[in-house]
Amino acid sequence: MNLKDKVAIVSGGARDIGKAVSLKLAAEGAKVVINYRSNSASAEETLREIQQAGGEAIIVQGDMTLQDDVARLVQKAVETYGSTIDILVNVAGGLVARKTLEEMDEAFFNQVIGLNLNSTFLLTKAVVPHMDGGSIINLASQAGRDGGGPGASAYATSKGAVMTFTRAMAKELGPRNIRVNALCPGMISTTFHDTFTKDEVRTNVANATPLKREGRASEVADAVAYLASEEASFITGANLDINGGLLFS
Repeated sequence: MNLKDKVAIVSGGARDIGKAVSLKLAAEGAKVVINYRSNSASAEETLREIQQAGGEAIIVQGDMTLQDDVARLVQKAVETYGSTIDILVNVAGGLVARKTLEEMDEAFFNQVIGLNLNSTFLLTKAVVPHMDGGSIINLASQAGRDGGGPGASAYATSKGAVMTFTRAMAKELGPRNIRVNALCPGMISTTFHDTFTKDEVRTNVANATPLKREGRASEVADAVAYLASEEASFITGANLDINGGLLFS
């Protein structure tokens, strides 16, 4: 999966799955533009790890729900690595909080949709004019297939929309040789679940999974690198499940 000298933007690329993706793409030879929203320490650490391993990367702060921040990120990538962007990985997103329908208000629902769906739309729209072929990989979720766990309806809805947006963009951008795919991770061991999922729930899910464990961020990153590479040159419009066999599409 040689990505030597390819230019990659990874939104939310400083921690958890995003960090693993940034490290993997850099290890495969890509020049990585790492976006982060607020955790500068994690972004700096990710950059250091890439540089210490002999890779090339920069970090750019920005909120991917804000069009001006998105434009600034893309402009920094172009200024640093040239006019062509080869790979876009839309990782930025989140659950925010677990809320039932009764507990949610419109502002909360819109916040979650914006964080997961609007960010993907805005960055895709901004990057595509700089692509000459290439690959876009979106981070959806198993929740987009099964409706999510308790209090995650807004999150699941947004991730289901990311899956549909992926299929639509695969059709629209395919004639330009831009491939668009998504990954649908299940229970991956990250701070996401440290924050939002009870230990007993994690144990129960792992035990119900045919592989009897949670996934690793690095395993998601390996799939990203594959989809970004020429080895996946005839794969587009796919929503790839990474859940240890817990749910089949």
